[in-house]
Amino acid sequence: MLFLLRWLSRRSLRFLHALGAGLGWLAYALSPGYRRRLRKNAHRAGVSPPQWRRSVGEAGKMATEGLRLWLRPPDEPIGDPVQWEGEQLIEDALALGRGLVFLTPHLGSFELTAQAYAQRYGARKPITVMFRPARHRLLRELQQSARARAALAAVPASIAGVRQMMRALRRGEAVGLLPDQVPPQGMGVWADFFGRPAYTMTLASRLALQSGAPVVLAWCERLPQGRGFHLRLSRLAEPLPPRDEPAQAAAINRAMEALIRQCPQQYLWGYHRYKKPRAAPAEPPP
Repeated sequence: MLFLLRWLSRRSLRFLHALGAGLGWLAYALSPGYRRRLRKNAHRAGVSPPQWRRSVGEAGKMATEGLRLWLRPPDEPIGDPVQWEGEQLIEDALALGRGLVFLTPHLGSFELTAQAYAQRYGARKPITVMFRPARHRLLRELQQSARARAALAAVPASIAGVRQMMRALRRGEAVGLLPDQVPPQGMGVWADFFGRPAYTMTLASRLALQSGAPVVLAWCERLPQGRGFHLRLSRLAEPLPPRDEPAQAAAINRAMEALIRQCPQQYLWGYHRYKKPRAAPAEPPP
């Protein structure tokens, strides 16, 4: 299996995207639960049928392009063009010396965002990203080997991982999170997300407020026909209110919604965003 994945990782991005689009529709056809969740989440957000149908294939492209990112040699640069927009925000943040908090939703090629930063800015200030280890052993091994690259450290979603991110910020380095990922019980609060309460992490705002690090929103659009990627950076539109975790989580959710509305056809609508972690407080009424 690993031999096949390595062979695929050396194919062109255009080939991998074509393959991924087919696999995305295959997964959609074979999983009734996934179909219902994808359509329900997209409908709640006001996404049109043509847009959510495109998201089915885009989800598959995300999986196959990940092979190209994960399995290339550690010292080999990203093999596809990456257009940058708003990179002055990184320069300004690094100049302050308080670190940098990247927030990226499950939108477009979110795996590429941290790698692109590490390749361009990592020699000045490395980046630490948080991830949730996969359940399948092979995928877990791929995650660990692929995400551990020069100037890019990956830490698990745990107390130990949080401490490592805080230490990175104290050194003036960058950290990256997916704030629309469902956090473990005790690490989140309920906040509105596209019209329904979603259990939302508090870590993103805590890291920014405790360290004084600027927050930069980042998402990476997947360009058609394998032409590469467009990495967009922007500021958080509203300040995070101190000492009010529900309000902080709501502000970050609104920021994620604004990014997702820019390109809803590349969001992972099939992600189980509204699940309730075990032992989490009951979901409030919408």
